[in-house]
Amino acid sequence: MGDKNIVARECYEQLLGYLKRFSSVSREGMEQLIPYLEIRQFDKKKKLVNQGEMEDYLSVVIKGLVRKYVASSIRGEVTLQLATEGHFIQSEISFHHRVPSEVVIQTLEPTVLVSIRHDHMNEAMNKFPEAEKLGRIIIMEMFTKKDARYFDQLNTSTRERFIEYMNNHPHMLQRVPQKVLASYLSIKPETFSRLKHLLLQKK
Repeated sequence: MGDKNIVARECYEQLLGYLKRFSSVSREGMEQLIPYLEIRQFDKKKKLVNQGEMEDYLSVVIKGLVRKYVASSIRGEVTLQLATEGHFIQSEISFHHRVPSEVVIQTLEPTVLVSIRHDHMNEAMNKFPEAEKLGRIIIMEMFTKKDARYFDQLNTSTRERFIEYMNNHPHMLQRVPQKVLASYLSIKPETFSRLKHLLLQKK
């Protein structure tokens, strides 16, 4: 029991560090939130939400890697998000509007999440002003990042998109299957392979 408490405390300390990027959340505010939070651990390739299921959690990745994708009959699996340590992950429309999910959320590595259920989030936001402020900031940040990524893909070439991503996230080549990375960057697998080969040649 003691070991579990130490692990939980470490997870919450990491979470506090991540949250401070968005808001000046206090340690007292974090302590108020802890009773509403859950630590969830999953093996590799575990589907957390499937298409047609309800998303009940807003989660932060403490350790591991989670993929969000949609299965298209025309384009196959289209990766919408790759969430690593410190990133939020959820099926947003399902979570906020309480409708079945259109996306699949799946771990790509053994993963530890700190999560809050939809009903617990609403209760905490109604009860604690600091939680309500933090919730609004997080939701705004998630939607802003989504739009920024969409416009970035519209305004950059395939080569520019590949180089920029690899410069900023070089470790992802080792962590993510090439086909998934190509899908995430909206690059054809054969083009991704060619660009990767050129990149490795330069090194």
